[in-house]
Amino acid sequence: MYQKAYGIIETLAPLHIGASAGEETGNLNLIFRDQFTQTGIIPGSSIRGRFRADMRSRSQGSESQWYGHEAISREENTTTEALVKFEYASLVWLPVFCPGQPIVWVTCRRLLKRYQQITGKPTVTENGKTKLAQLPEAGNAKLKRDRKFLFFNLGFLDDLTPNPQLSDWVPEGVELDNLVVVDDTEIGIIHDMALYRQTRTKLENDVKKVENFFGVEALPESSILIFPIAIKDAGWHPFVNQTSQDLYFGGLESIGFGRCHVKLASKEYKLCPGSHTL
Repeated sequence: MYQKAYGIIETLAPLHIGASAGEETGNLNLIFRDQFTQTGIIPGSSIRGRFRADMRSRSQGSESQWYGHEAISREENTTTEALVKFEYASLVWLPVFCPGQPIVWVTCRRLLKRYQQITGKPTVTENGKTKLAQLPEAGNAKLKRDRKFLFFNLGFLDDLTPNPQLSDWVPEGVELDNLVVVDDTEIGIIHDMALYRQTRTKLENDVKKVENFFGVEALPESSILIFPIAIKDAGWHPFVNQTSQDLYFGGLESIGFGRCHVKLASKEYKLCPGSHTL
């Protein structure tokens, strides 16, 4: 029987996970996207690899116990089942530049539904019974100053309805203001508008001449993501006596990409002595 936990990721720098940072001429390195919302994700394999590497650096050998033994070339039956399993991380809130705000965090009902399925929050109490809160409707907004319209670089949102309860859909310990829920069909366009993009070049070693030219896209800093965790055996405490830690995900770490703050929480699993949920 697996016990359930989950992690909240807040990006502290642009995050690129997808195609390798190759140097092919004209190459555009895209990030992984969810097939339905077309929003950026972190694959479970990338999360597992980061946790595995972090544990190996502190306690070499124990990473195979928790995350499974890797395959060994030309040897049979070397892999083992992982005691900790990770699913992909999906966006909960995505920061988008908006003139006059200047940042609005955007989400959609499908992303909020996954957040609620993983966390069991938020809830409401009716007739003495606690149940999951209804998903907010597209067009709901919580802004510093209530507005009917929001203008972005490539368009605008209208008929916004104030909803102070949107704060309940922000993970505990994360401070966000200016929240907006958009339609599932609109989140992909807004997401592409919000991505961090950088053009990079590789110069020849002996002269200042461009050898290769390519572009990179990444989730912007202050993006909020969530991923579920299944734990088979007790004793897994990846951050020792803490429930949060800075970790690097993805590629291009050498030029400042990938730094994230990860918080772990659970209703069922005690992460470490004296740990607390988010």
